[in-house]
Amino acid sequence: MRVSQNSAKKVVGVLALQGAFDSHERMLSELDVATQEVRTPQDLSVVDALIMPGGESTTMSQLLESSELYEPIKKMIHEGMPVFGTCAGMILLAKRIFDGRDDQVSFNAIDIEVQRNAYGRQVDSFEAEIQVERLDGAFHAVFIRAPRIVNLSPDVEVLAKFGSDVVLARQKNVLVAAFHPELSDDKRVHEMFVKEI
Repeated sequence: MRVSQNSAKKVVGVLALQGAFDSHERMLSELDVATQEVRTPQDLSVVDALIMPGGESTTMSQLLESSELYEPIKKMIHEGMPVFGTCAGMILLAKRIFDGRDDQVSFNAIDIEVQRNAYGRQVDSFEAEIQVERLDGAFHAVFIRAPRIVNLSPDVEVLAKFGSDVVLARQKNVLVAAFHPELSDDKRVHEMFVKEI
């Protein structure tokens, strides 16, 4: 669902350079939330919030720069625009990336340090039931080449863990997940994000 600039309805942008952006759009559509695919700086003019999907973080990093989206997105995040990063999106929002390429950019938007592909390769992907703060009952989480938060500031709010690993966290206007909530039938994590807009 897309809306015009004059609409009073909030619009969630979904970074659509690479990765599983269409699954996020479907999830938001089921929540009756208007979306805008973000591929150019002009696309940002109508969005009130942004989802950065999973994918390949180094490729996304390069595409953010070549599409000239990196600087305007960074500015909007640091000015308070709500942003939700899942998997590769979480990596790009982190303060520091372990095992990243030297030319890989991050938005330094949440005070966490992450390790890419920490749980192994594609064949090591798995699903697990996790408990999320403020949600009743378990959330079915899908982990695909998932990153791991290896360090976080006391200013970061922990919302869910898998074992001893933090897999869902928030700091101010930034929400991050190591898993793919858009691949679950459970809309509650997206709903949690939308309520903050």
